[in-house]
Amino acid sequence: MASKSIGIGLIGQKFMGRAHSNAWSQAAKFFDLPVGARLAVVSARDRKELGAFAQRFGWAKSTPKWESLADDPDVDLVDIGTPNHLHAEQALRMLEAGKHVACEKPLARTLAEARVLRDAAAAAGRKVKTFVWHNYRRAPAIGLAWNLMREGRLGKIFHVRARYLQSWGSKSTPMSWRYSAATAGSGAHGDLNAHLVDLTRFLMGEAIVDIHGAVAPTFVTSRAVPGTKRRERCDVDDAALFLATFEGGAVASFEATRLAEGHLNDNTVEINGERGSLRWSLEDMNVLEWCDAEAPPRLRGWTKILATSAGNHPYAAAWWPDGHIIGYEHGFTNMAADILRVLGGKKPELPLPDFADAYETCRVLEAALLSAKHRCAVAMNDVP
Repeated sequence: MASKSIGIGLIGQKFMGRAHSNAWSQAAKFFDLPVGARLAVVSARDRKELGAFAQRFGWAKSTPKWESLADDPDVDLVDIGTPNHLHAEQALRMLEAGKHVACEKPLARTLAEARVLRDAAAAAGRKVKTFVWHNYRRAPAIGLAWNLMREGRLGKIFHVRARYLQSWGSKSTPMSWRYSAATAGSGAHGDLNAHLVDLTRFLMGEAIVDIHGAVAPTFVTSRAVPGTKRRERCDVDDAALFLATFEGGAVASFEATRLAEGHLNDNTVEINGERGSLRWSLEDMNVLEWCDAEAPPRLRGWTKILATSAGNHPYAAAWWPDGHIIGYEHGFTNMAADILRVLGGKKPELPLPDFADAYETCRVLEAALLSAKHRCAVAMNDVP
């Protein structure tokens, strides 16, 4: 166990609050880290549930006043797991107080908000670290893909194909903050395409330079308000599709939707190059599929690699024997471990996204929305 610890303050106790709480409590139990995580304080609006949540997940203190985390000497890093419209205010307050900040994705509702956060992180100085929870980078199979691409195993890249398909957004789904531009910023685009853009930028190691066209329709225009007989207007996209080009010349397609029946959490990325192809799906997250274009024709085809072997696949050594798969929650724990490595003065297993990196993802998201709105191509140089 690490002799030193980082005091964690968490804002949020719902879906992401649970995932992050588990990650911080598990990281040092499985990874050999320079510093551990101390669950100092959790803050959330629901006073009735807050105490029970804190006790269940092992938080030392709880408070409904998130602002108090900025002045709490027990807190070194503030983890923001709240709805999108709260990210900017909460992150700015913590950065001003000199706290490290880990923020859920997307970084902000709008590009303007994301720019303010990027600049505030830079102004806070090099001693203050920022992180964004693009945790799909931490799947061992994605780590294998990243390493294969760094080794040049695919050669020149021609195609990038990314889709994130879910089915929970039917017309019977009630109104929530995710369906309002005031709180979410955008719909499936910011929620799901944010993951795709980050993941493909991470794997490619290149910027996207052009958006060639996009559509972002709203299929369900109003939804029932829970506990009432009212309906409210939905003003975010239910789906968003766009075409793009990376700086190395590869062409890319992105598709995100919450209305694809038969797909629960289908986050899939495929990359085709002159020497081979690879693909990965979150619904089979331990597997990387690989096709070697230089293999003899009679042997050429898709090979399934189970990325669970210690020494061969990033993060695998911390978990179970070969062939014993990990799950969704482990991506958060792997990321928490990398954050603690960085805060302990060590290198992460794989590169972590900070506010500046996440801002670049937000630029691409903004360019795609502009392309859909104006029905035109958008050069990334025109999106500052």
